[in-house]
Amino acid sequence: MKNINNNLNIKRLENQLISNSKGKNSVNRGKNFEQILENIQNKDLEIRFSKHAAERLNNRNMNLNMDEINRLKNAFIKAESKGVKDALIIMDDKAFIASINNKVIVTTINKEQLKDNVFTNIDGAVII
Repeated sequence: MKNINNNLNIKRLENQLISNSKGKNSVNRGKNFEQILENIQNKDLEIRFSKHAAERLNNRNMNLNMDEINRLKNAFIKAESKGVKDALIIMDDKAFIASINNKVIVTTINKEQLKDNVFTNIDGAVII
């Protein structure tokens, strides 16, 4: 499956290079290639919050700083390396249910909801 995704990313990169390089000289093409490659690599590290998760964050006054976002990204990387598809990520006094393959936080839970709670439809947990 990962090979298919890599092939799709390579094909997408080729298409972007072709469309971006039309009418430009070779010096600019090299720079565009580096930028496109960096964008593709960064996109693989980006995580998103579902509408539901964003609403939960807002309603529960749960704020995330850049350090916490980076910790979440690392949790995604760890879960993905172990083959986890749907994870419970516990970070300090917050918890997140995440779709690892889609790089999406599905819902958020604060410390009050953590008590006496049962988490279903997960196949792994990451504690960071």
